Amino acid sequence: MGNDGGSIPTRRELVKEAAKSLTTQQVKEVQNEQQEHAWSNDPLTRKPLARPIVSDSAGILYNKDSIIEYLLSDPADAKRAEADKVLQGRVKSLKDVVEVKFEIDGTAGNSLLLSNGSTGRAERWVCSIANCELGPGAKAVYLVPCGHAFAGSVVKEVSGETCLHCNEPYAQNDVIPILPTVATDIARLSLRMKSLKEQGLTHALKKASGSKKRKKHADKEENATATTSTNQVSNGKDTTSSEEDKTKEQDKDKKEKVPAASNGIKNASTAFITKKVLQEQDERNKRRKMAQNDNVKSLFSKRSEKPDKGNSADYMTRGFSIGAKK
Repeated sequence: MGNDGGSIPTRRELVKEAAKSLTTQQVKEVQNEQQEHAWSNDPLTRKPLARPIVSDSAGILYNKDSIIEYLLSDPADAKRAEADKVLQGRVKSLKDVVEVKFEIDGTAGNSLLLSNGSTGRAERWVCSIANCELGPGAKAVYLVPCGHAFAGSVVKEVSGETCLHCNEPYAQNDVIPILPTVATDIARLSLRMKSLKEQGLTHALKKASGSKKRKKHADKEENATATTSTNQVSNGKDTTSSEEDKTKEQDKDKKEKVPAASNGIKNASTAFITKKVLQEQDERNKRRKMAQNDNVKSLFSKRSEKPDKGNSADYMTRGFSIGAKK
């Protein structure tokens, strides 16, 4: 039976073979399986790819409805957290994806059968120029912003930088490989996104959502600094202004509660006005102290006035009646 206390197994008996690293053939098989799955299924919902299909800045394919569901989902949802791990912050709006337009082979009606036995997408995609199938076995690219997909060799061989379908111009850096595996392609896509973010653009070459607000805010700050500098120069030259301007400045000074005219006020006109306002306030306070009400004065007697003796003669007998003498 064993392991009943009579014998103690050693590590050599339990671990007979050490873990071996994968061979190059096994690594290629794993990569092919991953490529087949990525070319046939949506990584967010794990459903077969179906039109309309979109791609992000990394060249990964998604169903458009799954991207819309992700953007409309609750941030606290568990599925949202799983999708964030897949997207890695590349998709924040529909401007961050481009709809990929594949040419469909009408002769193939059945869905694709993957190497592991599962069925994938129901359409076969081909290159309209080279008439070859687009999939994990061949390198495919799409153009931004039109989104038409071609074989990688076609874009290299054709001269010019206009789309062969719609004749829309494109830059050489806007040729996006679909599901890239080469390190140079991945690095080029990351550098492309960094340069687009610096320009305030998205993957679809559209303006980012926050770029306009930032530009407006920067323009407002520049205009404010320019106006303040011009006001300082004009106020230093022209010390005399109209009466309306003076009244406005007085109201501003009252709101800001400037204690004195010499408290670091660089503008000569505002310093003069604040000094004048403070002097008027002091005069008003003095007048209020000097001019008191007559009713309040009647409550107090002055030292120079003496009391009338006739009024105080019957002070001790006031309120009592004294009988007449017989």
